[in-house]
Amino acid sequence: MKRLNLLCCCVASLLLLGTAEEVEDASEPTKRDRSHLESTLKLNEDKPADDFSGVLQRLRKIYHSSIKPLEQSYRYNELRQHEITDGEITSKPMVLFLGPWSVGKSSMINYLLGLDDTPYQLYTGAEPTTSEFTVIMHGPKLKTIEGIVMAADSARSFSPLEKFGQNFLEKLIGIEVPHKLLERVTFVDTPGIIENRKQQERGYPFNDVCQWFIDRADLIFVVFDPTKLDVGLELEMLFRQLKGRESQIRIILNKADSLATQELMRVYGALFWSLAPLINVTEPPRVYVSSFWPHEYHPDTHKDLFLKEEISLLEDLNQVIENRMENKIAFIRQHAIRVRIHALLVDRYLQTYKDKMTFFSDGEMVFRDIVEDPDKFFIFKSILAKTNVSKFDLPNREAYKDFFGINPITSFKLLSQQCSYMGGCFLEKIEKAITRELPDLLGSIGLGKKPNVLSCDITGCGENPKNRYKKP
Repeated sequence: MKRLNLLCCCVASLLLLGTAEEVEDASEPTKRDRSHLESTLKLNEDKPADDFSGVLQRLRKIYHSSIKPLEQSYRYNELRQHEITDGEITSKPMVLFLGPWSVGKSSMINYLLGLDDTPYQLYTGAEPTTSEFTVIMHGPKLKTIEGIVMAADSARSFSPLEKFGQNFLEKLIGIEVPHKLLERVTFVDTPGIIENRKQQERGYPFNDVCQWFIDRADLIFVVFDPTKLDVGLELEMLFRQLKGRESQIRIILNKADSLATQELMRVYGALFWSLAPLINVTEPPRVYVSSFWPHEYHPDTHKDLFLKEEISLLEDLNQVIENRMENKIAFIRQHAIRVRIHALLVDRYLQTYKDKMTFFSDGEMVFRDIVEDPDKFFIFKSILAKTNVSKFDLPNREAYKDFFGINPITSFKLLSQQCSYMGGCFLEKIEKAITRELPDLLGSIGLGKKPNVLSCDITGCGENPKNRYKKP
């Protein structure tokens, strides 16, 4: 009898164990098919990447010879705080992920790169998990790079980040991953916005760092989830920094399959209601509704809609990758236009100052009168009278009060004096770059021609960027 009871107990235990294993297996979510992702992003193609080394060399030559001299002479970097390095010119397209905490930014990167359940995956969780600015880039093997090393290596284009201080560099980290998509693009994951935390607790200028990445991003994903649609001061400041970049913004309503149809419609409307005051444009940025993680969509949800939305987003990403050289040349040309306008304005301020100065005048008072009311002296209107200057490209008048507060007007030369017998005039060279050289370079890409590569002996544009962190 005792043996029978023992046998029954063993059988019952085995049945319970088997049932528990079945429940455990059933509770494990199934993985989603990734074929659409690989085909849209062309991850399965063995086609070699286009060789744009000649175009990049020519672009660097134009920048160093025709744009940078005027930029340095009139200290444009102190007005816009945007210094272009060789690393930035040769860098891959950058995709920036922004948004509140725990909305799925890191999970989305893991999904796009297929890093889930691998040693490479970014840590995710329901609590705020990302406290650093994480740069995910291509490398021959998995490798973590400290922020101080990234800032010291000009080849990575992150050397200007040193100006934000050592506290920030401790919050900057790079991860190299051997992935085919990262051969053509770089992802940047950012700390989630926590509205109830004071910014000074971060220990570094968070908004300034975000602005640095925003200025250099080719595509900006602002991610939300249905439970975090409230807009606070930090998110409002972030959207203020995104003004003028609406064409690069893609708003993502993530985790959409966690809602029923009626709830999803309400959340979608609430998202627009929250963002409407922050995006004051005629045509708002595109909003994608899906669930970006590797598991199957929840049952009884709009799977086909979510899949189509996901493919549309992937096509946007692929378009940015395909047009990387065109976008790079257009960016340098836009930068050249701003440098030219800045030089014309400083020249006009200086010329007006010289015209108003007499032997008995107080130079400081004369110039303060000009800076306080530039319209009285037709400073900006005279610039608009010149060719190829749009009123929409003119900088803010108030910015020049701060600019000349740091840089005395007497420290500059007139544009007419910025000429040499061998080098020519700075203004003529930058105008030639804007109107002829850069458009011709852009046209050579469309026609599949190889541009003529000029000598780089003066600019050193053929040299590899130096790593200041390594000892010689």
